Amino acid sequence: MTPAPTLPLLGFAAWSGTGKTTLLEQLIPLLVDRGLRIGVLKHAHHDFDIDQPGKDSHRLRKAGAQQMMVASRRRHARITETTLAEADFRQLLASFDQTSLDLLLVEGFKHEHFPKIELHRAEIGKPLLFPDDRDIIALASDQPQQSGEQQQTNLPRLDINDLAAIADFVCSWLDGCQSKEPEAGKGFLSVEAARSAILAALTPSTACSDKPLAQCHGAVLAADLVSPINVPPHANSAMDGIGLRSDDLAAGRWQLVGEVLAGQQRHEPVLAGQAVQIMTGAPLPPGVDTVVMREETLIEGEWVTVTAPIRAGQNVRLAGEDLAKGAVAIPAGTWLGAPQLGLAASLGQASLTVRTPLKVALFSTGDEVQAPGEVLAPGHIFDSNRFTLMALIRAAGCEVMDLGIIPDDRAILRQQLEQAAASADLVLSSGGVSVGNADFIKLVLAELGQIDFWRIQMRPGRPLAFGKLGQTPFFGLPGNPVAAMICVLQFVEPAIARLQDRVWQPLRLSALADEKMKSRPGRTEFLRGIFHQDCNGQLRVRTTGPQGSGILSSMSDANCLIEIVPDQPGIAVGERVWIHPLQGRLA
Repeated sequence: MTPAPTLPLLGFAAWSGTGKTTLLEQLIPLLVDRGLRIGVLKHAHHDFDIDQPGKDSHRLRKAGAQQMMVASRRRHARITETTLAEADFRQLLASFDQTSLDLLLVEGFKHEHFPKIELHRAEIGKPLLFPDDRDIIALASDQPQQSGEQQQTNLPRLDINDLAAIADFVCSWLDGCQSKEPEAGKGFLSVEAARSAILAALTPSTACSDKPLAQCHGAVLAADLVSPINVPPHANSAMDGIGLRSDDLAAGRWQLVGEVLAGQQRHEPVLAGQAVQIMTGAPLPPGVDTVVMREETLIEGEWVTVTAPIRAGQNVRLAGEDLAKGAVAIPAGTWLGAPQLGLAASLGQASLTVRTPLKVALFSTGDEVQAPGEVLAPGHIFDSNRFTLMALIRAAGCEVMDLGIIPDDRAILRQQLEQAAASADLVLSSGGVSVGNADFIKLVLAELGQIDFWRIQMRPGRPLAFGKLGQTPFFGLPGNPVAAMICVLQFVEPAIARLQDRVWQPLRLSALADEKMKSRPGRTEFLRGIFHQDCNGQLRVRTTGPQGSGILSSMSDANCLIEIVPDQPGIAVGERVWIHPLQGRLA
């Protein structure tokens, strides 16, 4: 999966009455003339309606449609009702087609963290914003800065009435944004760029085998499972009740002529004026196409009446309604859980063709690392990473080849790596990959393959090694326990999905911060968090406490990761953040 590109954002901050919209209206044509494709996101502090009463779209919205899209040859628009809560800023950004834009200008959303130009007019009589807003990157004012002025600033100073100069600044700033992403292996990589480079370097495995259905849990389906039958195979009753003919619903009173149980069939037609008792799942006899639930009928001897309104075709499941014969029941690349196994069984499948489980070799390095159960020598540490990684790898449906702890011996390391590369589909190591680290593991890796040592714009987990030992992918993970786990979740887990030829798409939710959270602008921060749902149904999140990359208890207590994106210098109480639930990922 190729991650969506990150679109540069530039906001315009100002007090009401400064003329933000008017300036943008005049600035956008200048930027378009310079070849830029511009998008605009504007926040309104009041209720608004871009639709017109009497128009079809307006009528359909007022009829109750939560989302309304109207489209013509020249444009289309989607109007979404947000009656419960205001739309989240990040979700609004994600709704833009970022592949067709070069720059997104934002008016409003002053509490969100992204670069902004402050607009200031002296006649408004309002104070400057930049002293309290660290996101402001330039000041466009109608007054030059005076020597000795109380609020001095080193920010670029622009004339608010010189639109060409403002356009020049915007273009220069945009060029700087586009040049910040270095090539792989050089400088710092963003999380998205590193993941994209990893996935582009991997080729899915084609090895597969047939397995009995009972042994397929956790496997990945290798080929589309096409339904050989209709599901259900015949029209049947959706509940216990009375079967009637839809062309005979006005009779008011019907004679009971039989009973149809699940697993039985009645071949004799039901005629006008007749009815049958029918159980849930029982095939409909000829003529019957409507079922009235038992609680809405009154039976007196061999006669039945109905005590509620009847709708033709109600409470009936048609043949092929769930799945038609010849339709794809389960697509290739699906991870097979309980629902998928039940569906396959309902189609009569005794076995499935699944991907052969990946073999993942892993080891820890360092003479200072000891196995649990030994007497801990002075200056040594117990090897926790290997056991954490084994659990994560198994949870991803892989087989583990545990190479144990490899000492700081070049000959032993080379032998173990050669053996692992020859027999495994993926090799993982823990420790010895820090940028600038003189550890000999780098020398051995260079002899056996092509490995890049990266610095990632993230915390924890900045150092990461990735490449290939011959044709076998290799990850060198940080030695700090939490950093190693974060790198597995962000890079190894999607790599395994790619090798299994399935789509990787972790769950990402929006939550309100229950506490202030610090971060450093320019990098992605992953904090360990605990989220819950408050009495209003809103997700809220707090950290687990100290966030050091060596504090494994912070991960043990967490039920989510809190993601602070690079353009957020920190999170205030009540501000929205992204969370990644960990249920099912740390099994």
